Amino acid sequence: MYSLNSFRLRRSQRPSGLESHARIRGFLSRVGCSRPSKERPRWLFKRLRLSCERLTLHRYHSHHLHIDTHCHPLASMKHVPQPTSTPPSDNVVTRSYQLEMLEASLIENIIVAQDTGSGKTHIAVLRIKTECERQPHKVSWFVAPTVTLCEQQHDVISKAIGLVGLIHGGLEPKQWTDPELWNTVMKNNRVIVSTPQVLLDALSHGYVSLGKQIALLVFDEAHHAVDNHPMNCIMRDHYFSLPVRQPAMSSSHGPVREERPMVLGLTASPMFGGDDVAEAFRKLEMNLDSVIRRPRRHLENLADYVHRPTFRHVTYSQHAHYCTCHLASPNLQALKRVVGAMDIEQDPYVLGLRENLRNRPPGPERQRLDQKLSKVIHKEDSYTHKGLRNLEKTAHDICYDLGPWASDWFVQEVVDHALQSASPYSEIISAWQHKEKAYLIEHLNKIKLSLVPPDPETIDFRISDKVQALLRTLAEEKARSESSNEPYSGLLFVTRRDAVLALSGILKCHPRTRDVFRIGTLVGTSESSYRTALLDITRKMVSKSQSDTLTEFRSGDVNLVVATAVAEEGLDIQACGNVIRWDLPSNMASWVQSRGRARRKRSSFVLMFEAGFDDSRVGEFEAQERAMEEMYNKEREKIGATARQLGLEVDGEDTDTVFRVESTGAVLTLSAAISHLNHFCSILPTTRHENYQPLYDIDPPDMPEGWHSFESRREDILPWQGPFGCTLTLPKVIDAKLRVHVVERVHLSKRSAYQHAAFQAYVALYRAGLLNDHLLPLVSVKERVLDEDEQLLRALIDKRSGLASVARQLNPWQPTEVRDTWWSADITVHGLPSLTLFAQVEMPTLNNDTRLTLYHPVKGPLKVTISPAKLVELAAEDGEMARHCTRRLFWTRVGSRMTWEHLDFAYLFMSFADPNAAVWEGRREWCKSENGDVDSERVLLANAESFGKVYNYPSDIAYVREGPHGKACRFIGWQFEKLSPEDEEELRTSRKYSRIEDLQVTYPLLIVEPLPKKIDLLLQRPVAKPGKHTIVIPKYCCVELCSPAECEYSYMLPSILRHLTVVMTVESLRRTLFVKTPGLASIPTSLLIPAITAPAADDHINYQRLESLGDAVLKFVVAVNLMAQYPLWPEGYLTQRKDQTVNNGRLAKAATKVALYKWIIRTKFTPRKYTPLYLTEPIDVSRMEVPPSEEPVAESGKSNNETEQLSTKMLADVVESLIGAAYLHGGFNLGIECARLFQLGLSLTGLEDNVEKILGRVEPSADLSGQLVHVERMIGYTFQRKLLLVEALTHASYHFDTQTVSYERMEFLGDALLDMFVIDYLYHFPGRAFTPGQMHIFKAATVNTYSLAYRCLQLSVEVDASMPMPGAGGRITLQHKTNRVHLYQCLLHSSTVVLEDQKLSFRRFENYSAEIEEALNVGKVFPWAALTRLQPPKFLSDMIESIIGAVYLDSGGNIETVRTLLRTLGIMDCLERVVREKVDVLHPVSRLGIWVSQQHKQINYEFKNEKGNVVCTIKVEGLESVQAEAEKRGRASQEEARFAAAEKAIAEWGVGDMWSISKL
Repeated sequence: MYSLNSFRLRRSQRPSGLESHARIRGFLSRVGCSRPSKERPRWLFKRLRLSCERLTLHRYHSHHLHIDTHCHPLASMKHVPQPTSTPPSDNVVTRSYQLEMLEASLIENIIVAQDTGSGKTHIAVLRIKTECERQPHKVSWFVAPTVTLCEQQHDVISKAIGLVGLIHGGLEPKQWTDPELWNTVMKNNRVIVSTPQVLLDALSHGYVSLGKQIALLVFDEAHHAVDNHPMNCIMRDHYFSLPVRQPAMSSSHGPVREERPMVLGLTASPMFGGDDVAEAFRKLEMNLDSVIRRPRRHLENLADYVHRPTFRHVTYSQHAHYCTCHLASPNLQALKRVVGAMDIEQDPYVLGLRENLRNRPPGPERQRLDQKLSKVIHKEDSYTHKGLRNLEKTAHDICYDLGPWASDWFVQEVVDHALQSASPYSEIISAWQHKEKAYLIEHLNKIKLSLVPPDPETIDFRISDKVQALLRTLAEEKARSESSNEPYSGLLFVTRRDAVLALSGILKCHPRTRDVFRIGTLVGTSESSYRTALLDITRKMVSKSQSDTLTEFRSGDVNLVVATAVAEEGLDIQACGNVIRWDLPSNMASWVQSRGRARRKRSSFVLMFEAGFDDSRVGEFEAQERAMEEMYNKEREKIGATARQLGLEVDGEDTDTVFRVESTGAVLTLSAAISHLNHFCSILPTTRHENYQPLYDIDPPDMPEGWHSFESRREDILPWQGPFGCTLTLPKVIDAKLRVHVVERVHLSKRSAYQHAAFQAYVALYRAGLLNDHLLPLVSVKERVLDEDEQLLRALIDKRSGLASVARQLNPWQPTEVRDTWWSADITVHGLPSLTLFAQVEMPTLNNDTRLTLYHPVKGPLKVTISPAKLVELAAEDGEMARHCTRRLFWTRVGSRMTWEHLDFAYLFMSFADPNAAVWEGRREWCKSENGDVDSERVLLANAESFGKVYNYPSDIAYVREGPHGKACRFIGWQFEKLSPEDEEELRTSRKYSRIEDLQVTYPLLIVEPLPKKIDLLLQRPVAKPGKHTIVIPKYCCVELCSPAECEYSYMLPSILRHLTVVMTVESLRRTLFVKTPGLASIPTSLLIPAITAPAADDHINYQRLESLGDAVLKFVVAVNLMAQYPLWPEGYLTQRKDQTVNNGRLAKAATKVALYKWIIRTKFTPRKYTPLYLTEPIDVSRMEVPPSEEPVAESGKSNNETEQLSTKMLADVVESLIGAAYLHGGFNLGIECARLFQLGLSLTGLEDNVEKILGRVEPSADLSGQLVHVERMIGYTFQRKLLLVEALTHASYHFDTQTVSYERMEFLGDALLDMFVIDYLYHFPGRAFTPGQMHIFKAATVNTYSLAYRCLQLSVEVDASMPMPGAGGRITLQHKTNRVHLYQCLLHSSTVVLEDQKLSFRRFENYSAEIEEALNVGKVFPWAALTRLQPPKFLSDMIESIIGAVYLDSGGNIETVRTLLRTLGIMDCLERVVREKVDVLHPVSRLGIWVSQQHKQINYEFKNEKGNVVCTIKVEGLESVQAEAEKRGRASQEEARFAAAEKAIAEWGVGDMWSISKL
């Protein structure tokens, strides 16, 4: 597939024979292969020797090497001759200097220092390939500093090796919390490419073992491995603590040793900054445990491939004076006037801080606000002030450097983009406060911008001399390239991103460049704090992505790229003919890397100098390069270092502070503590009112207390030099015992104090169980707060069925062992003689709980009794008679699906009590003799004419069949009276006789009527009218030779046996699964039958109602247990743990573990296709109309097919329905006992014990504040433990009370309790058996966010507000006055956003409460739209649920107390009314969706913003569109418009109510 090129070294480089032999032996000795041995087999020895003499060249696509993975990598390389020109782009060869570096890397850890474009990545690919062979059980890990570079290098390596994985932050590796996920990645890939932070995190959390799983570490751009860069942290925190690597003797397939991986660094310059070359080398070598190497033997070969550019410099005239240059820029002057007139004291942010500070009592929060206010005023760094000031500074710099035209253009572009982004309806900056938006827009509009003229004369006149020099240089460089018949390609390096934009703007507009150069821009994508300011709008001004620009540059569509430093390092940019530095390089790495981009032959590297500028800096760079050359040529040994030494060099403080989890190897270091803690807080579930983050209070504070209010403020505040302490405060959702962490004032820097506080807090969180053994939060990802529609959709998704392979349904008639014992019981149907049933298993006795009534379509209800079963001896003769009797009973109705010879029935019947049994036995013997004594199905059918003549036309016939295979009819009587000629003629010409020639009507005739249809007699239905009598001719009919009683039983037996099968299945469940739990065994059969009957069985009852009840019970029980077992867990952890416990997957696995699937009744009972059960499978089933799996087939205890695919949802539903049945029979305690049976991964205990455990942790408290006393009056309950009420009313933003957490835990409990109450009420509602769908609709209406928020806004109490006032005659008297206090006002919070939301919500409540109240009290339709118009924040409904949870706990778990509370809150009254009066509570959107689907059409909701409103349009094919609008105030407005439009469509399109349009 690939071409193999062979070549020789040039004569000047070709060694003599002795030299060649010595070189080969030296290399083999260094790699541990000097002679064959067991560890070094002869084939490897020979191959390595040959590899050193003959290296193979591989051709591969896109400059990448393809290596045969079945060969040793060194066997696929070959020396290359010195080329006279650059090789073709599709031929990549292994050059001699690359081989030299590869050899060195096999011996020791090295850092390859070669110029950009010299093929360092190729060396890494070869080295990785070698290590894949040497260490087949470990991976090589390639680290690159940026995502873009990772993607680029991944492409290179994967084309050479194949199994290469790519991991970067965009894949969210912090959420890969399953160790097996990491193990799978490591097993499936030979090489991993990632950013250094990804590897550092994986090592720190113990998901990857550096010593056991990684054989080789490759650091691209290795000069970054200094200080606290993740590359250096990998080495310092994880590498140096490992055992030193043993010499690699050969390709190792033995046991994996834990040891240091080998290290390969790649860099163009080992120096990143500083002037001391020796020190830079020492640090980098020590940090990476490596030696910096550059080719020595083949340096000349390197020079042939790395073309140093021609160095040129360009001078330009000195700029105008910096302080006056702006006078030529109208837009910059306008900006300066606006900025100069701004007053930080008028900034809304400052005013808000002052207002907030005035309302704050003394405490930590007030101190934070005081410091924040002083810092903002001192630095003038509010968002608006800082942003506009930065814009002014940037525009001034551009004016000085590029000229006034560029600054005018830049100011105009930024202001235009800023105004567009800051529009009132833009979501780009939606986090700003409204007043801050208005303040910014006000000042942006004050900037009187002048139009920037694009004409060539103006541009040329108003640009700086430096730009003029650049234009001349570009023209010269382009002419020079074209003179060599080469197309021009250039890179222009600029330090600042804003200057890149301004400069590219000039080049695109200037007449000397706009039609000559095709301009592209490359800027970084960093999210630094600088770029989160107003100036970050410049990101929107870059039209194309990095990848698009690079692609166009490679293809030639762009020939000049203006770039920041992002283009210097690593990116795969083609060799350029010209590199220009607009600004001088800032460090050695920048100098080398930017110069390295000009590596085409005859390329040039241009530096721009101001006239008179001292160019000594260039001399310094050149001197440093010479010093580095000397260092490369020195013989240096690897510098040994310990992690502690490296840490001391980085921080200057003690860095031995490390916490390690031995079980996983996870490590917490000081440098990682802050980021870990930030991650922990960031994924705590929040609402829009609170953004959880740790708060660091430095000791001493940065600013004097109250500095912002001093009349004379000292601007020159000297910073404290240390030592420092710190107080760290975690969010309010964290328990008070874990919330505050203090470190003493002993640290040399602020950062050190922050790190130690974070370290202390994170270790405490781990020890409290809030982190797993990988030192990650138990909740791996933050989920945003979902609205109710999204929650419903999530629930539906969670309910989706998977499939589980399980054994088929239990056949209770099959004996567990082969035996000849029989049980007997008598079946008696009202009006019929008893029928004796025999079976080899014990039949249950039917009592009041399992009584059986058949609903006969003709006779009406028939009571069935079954006597207690008893053991009997069934003689062989009696058994044979019973089998024949059984066959006769079933053959009468289902003979077409039976085999006559097969008599091995699972149950047998004998009609001992039938008085006509002997008579009919004689008649069957007569028929048998008539048929030649042959035992076949014909013995049960006799010709009616012959039968009548022989037995004198008897009247005890039951069934008559129209021919041997014809339809059976009920016998009515014989008609001896002759028909009229007309009737006889009608009979002859009827459909059944019209084909018979010369038909003779003989007498007597038979009168018959149709038999009732084969139906399920267990289903209650009205009695049917008698069928129409018809006349048939006996000659063409047959008589069923069974007694009337047998014929009746043949019709009823399938239903009787179905009932017995179900009851016996329940008894098997009771004896097997419930055998060790007497409480569960005592659950009545009448509850267990529906609990295990699936809807698929299509019986008159199923588990759906019990499943809804059990689901609510289980969630409530789990919630209480979690609250008790995990007192320190925040609500988010509790919710996720609850979801994990009660989700369908967990429940289905639990059901499978106890083999619950055996007892689930799921086979559909279809009487018209019924087939009796056999103990062995019938031999001939060819005549069966349905598969034999219609009913279980008993064959050695197994079915036809060993397994079936069963819905996991069905398995989960049955678990919940059994819990519901247990709850109904024995309350919560028995429900918990049932849940414990399934071992759901949580130790469930009784509610009383859990409540007692929770209350045991509640600290005693003093009396409540006056405001909270009012709450007790509102809800009609007095708390014994006041702190429970305090917690229930504490918002997460409240920072004063440190005794409790915020209300989320209580809300978690109250939510589960409220759902439980509502479902329990609906389940037990008298006279109505609500379906699960109906229960959900009623619950969704009465306890949704809107309804509960309405109750919160509605609840209030009058309080005495009497005040002494002057009365008549001037006397001071107490004037009676009252005020009304509302529940929502009693929320404890410290948020201005919450306060504003409270005011707005109550204002809307006052507007709509009368409408809502009337609809709730007397309306026929639930007021969905009116409630939506309240647009209440979630914390209002949370308050109701948290109070419910608090009352439940304080009352000791008293259910009746909570029921009384729900009535006080108005929830129970509302629920009772909507259920009792059948109020239409179906959500209008849902109602409309159901109705449209019934019309087999599609519905579409379209939204648009129009004049400050949200307009919703509903479109349905064939109907006129409907529109409604709502004032735009966020997402809630969209919901309001949608509701309004749906209600309007319901009225206009004539959609019925919930009872008429749906079967819920």
